[in-house]
Amino acid sequence: MALGGNDLSLPARFAILPTKQMSRSNLPNLIENMRLAVRLARHGYGATSPNPMVGAVLVKDGKVIGRGWHRQAGGPHAEIEALRDAQKHGFKPKGATLYVTLEPCCTHGRTPPCTEAIIAAGLKRVVVGAVDPNPQHSGRGFNLLRCAGIAVVHGVLSAECVRLNEAFNHWIIHRTPFVTVKAAMTLDGKIATARGESKWITAGKAQAYGMKLRQGSDAILVGINTILQDDPSLTFRRGSKSQGKPRPARLRRIVLDAMARTPLTARVVRDEHAALTTIVVSRRAPRKRVTALARRANVLVAPLKQSAPRSPHSTLDLPWLLRRLGAEDVTTLLVEGGGEVNASFLLGGLAQRVVFFYAPKVLGGRDSRKGVAGNGVTHLSEVRQLCEVEWRKLGPDLLLTAKVVGG
Repeated sequence: MALGGNDLSLPARFAILPTKQMSRSNLPNLIENMRLAVRLARHGYGATSPNPMVGAVLVKDGKVIGRGWHRQAGGPHAEIEALRDAQKHGFKPKGATLYVTLEPCCTHGRTPPCTEAIIAAGLKRVVVGAVDPNPQHSGRGFNLLRCAGIAVVHGVLSAECVRLNEAFNHWIIHRTPFVTVKAAMTLDGKIATARGESKWITAGKAQAYGMKLRQGSDAILVGINTILQDDPSLTFRRGSKSQGKPRPARLRRIVLDAMARTPLTARVVRDEHAALTTIVVSRRAPRKRVTALARRANVLVAPLKQSAPRSPHSTLDLPWLLRRLGAEDVTTLLVEGGGEVNASFLLGGLAQRVVFFYAPKVLGGRDSRKGVAGNGVTHLSEVRQLCEVEWRKLGPDLLLTAKVVGG
């Protein structure tokens, strides 16, 4: 998950696709201008869902004349913002080159197609980082621009531009949220003592990074045991700002609670954001408990999925839940559950990324709580493999981020 802000930004990667319009002499300028567009796009971190983060830069005669980024869903797209910025400062966009991190849209949605505005502005060239991931639209914007006589270059910093919107890309194709499993652990993989004590395993910088993850997510999910043991608020601090404006407190809170055991005194059902809480119960939950919770928060009755054939043990159908959340425009889901919930998503093949924090501590104990529990696998050939692994030091702690193979 690409994060906003210089202190938490991800390593820069880029890939260049050779085109007729590109030469080695102008390659450095292409990369420099696209990197600026990527930095602008990150200003929209946590505010654009269910739309992607997009940045745009207008360049004319070697000078940047306009900058813009998509600020929020329903608002002007980055291309329009850059054109308006140029005009605001007295520049004429005609004949300029547009650098944009994502293929310009070509269909009517909440806003008119950006391709129409680009053509009307008389731009001579458009340089793009990533292709539209939507199979129904991919490449159509390029074709419209080329038919209008505008030169198109694409593939500049493609890997970085794709990574910028990995969650949106997943959702637009699969229509289920991009799931990140996050956990803070000791070096021996423990998240709490046998009595459930867990505050605080990691230090300040790791905690700030975790808060940044929440800021960029549409929803956060925990299990009922986390609610019973910790009574968390599951919010992000209002101090997080972008361009001087506080982020809206829109983070949905999802609690897996098959038997409706969430106390009516729990923070998630009695604080000012209770309307953003969804308690996921099963049909086996006591009706009186479900009714009482429904007066405080949203209650969703999910089907049960048998964990094994002929087994009396059953759990909530998580694939069903992910499809439901995806249909409700939840593009990013942050799982901060205990070991059992983490295992359900990871070992169940439902997670796309892990974010694990490791503190320089050893907890030990056969009964202490594990970061990933569950039944585990029988053979090493069944282990959940990670790729694109990145390690980083945050104060005294280590941060591991990686994609889940096949996730």
